[in-house]
Amino acid sequence: MNILAISGSPRKKGRTGIAARFLAEKYGVEVMDLSEGSIPLYNGESYQTELENIVSLRKKVGEADAVILLSPEYHSGMSGALKNALDFLSSEQFHSKPVGLLAVAGGGKGGINALNNMRVVGRGVYANVIPRQLVLDPHCFEYENDTLNSESADLVDALYKELVMYVKMREYLYENEEA
Repeated sequence: MNILAISGSPRKKGRTGIAARFLAEKYGVEVMDLSEGSIPLYNGESYQTELENIVSLRKKVGEADAVILLSPEYHSGMSGALKNALDFLSSEQFHSKPVGLLAVAGGGKGGINALNNMRVVGRGVYANVIPRQLVLDPHCFEYENDTLNSESADLVDALYKELVMYVKMREYLYENEEA
């Protein structure tokens, strides 16, 4: 199963990256790390569709069986880096594709607005954003080990398992679709 995680934090070292690395290590998902800064600012000009990084982004998302979007919450929304990357994509890459959402917040009630923001954009590209979603607060991390604590790992596991279930349902439907 080919699952792609897009780590939407512009920070090289941050909690979103820890969560993305956890997904890669535990489940073998490929991680596209937007902190690398390889995605240019979207401007709608047609030449951008031919840029190597954009061709690669579209190909990776298009070929993935599912996508996990990870973002810190900045000013009650997803990161600008993630929104910018998503602006290069469309229903061509996302139509009916299962998408999981994970927000990293500073604590309290943070993260929900970023999740809602990602869900709205997912709907705009016809993705199948799954019902289960997750917010990870600062206490969810084991910083010294660059990983999640066991309780948070269980929550990520539940999100991952639900995403896999939606991938299998989609595959089943496509295999049994009447012509």
